[in-house]
Amino acid sequence: MALEYNIPTYLTLLRIALIPLLVIVFYLPWAFTNIACTGIFLLAGITDWLDGYLARKMGLETSFGAFLDPVADKLMVTIVLVLIVGQEATPYVAIPSAIIIGREITIASLREWMAEIGERAKVKVSSVGKWKTSVQMLAIGFLLYREDLAGMPTKTIGFGLLYLAAALTLWSMMNYLSAAMTAIAKD
Repeated sequence: MALEYNIPTYLTLLRIALIPLLVIVFYLPWAFTNIACTGIFLLAGITDWLDGYLARKMGLETSFGAFLDPVADKLMVTIVLVLIVGQEATPYVAIPSAIIIGREITIASLREWMAEIGERAKVKVSSVGKWKTSVQMLAIGFLLYREDLAGMPTKTIGFGLLYLAAALTLWSMMNYLSAAMTAIAKD
């Protein structure tokens, strides 16, 4: 079986390719790296929205694309959170970041296991999960920018949103685990 490459898949692959670029730019000794990193992250977010939109609108959904899209998202979020924790090495940043990364690993593993036993539909993306993702992306964008913008304390806002994302993360994880409990109990 050959893999199908189409515009949405190429956009997802572009998002993955942006990760090492973001990492390199993050560590460059330039005065505007925060702006460049935020721009790269924003571009990745746009490709995330666009690949899903095009796949649905043009009927280009593939099983490879359905696999690759969340992998790209989780890679981007995890790597950027690690960068942010490395830069702001305090428990106040590390704890919510660890919660978010731990949830991503847990739910990805749960989905894989549920798919193996034919119960994948029980752990499909929920509205809480979508809110979590939106808040998380906003938090990361603010934390990457990290300088006040027009009097707005982006770093402080980013920390607040990171904690809200961590709370939504725990909530969505509990929802997924609860939905999977009947299958877990059978096994």
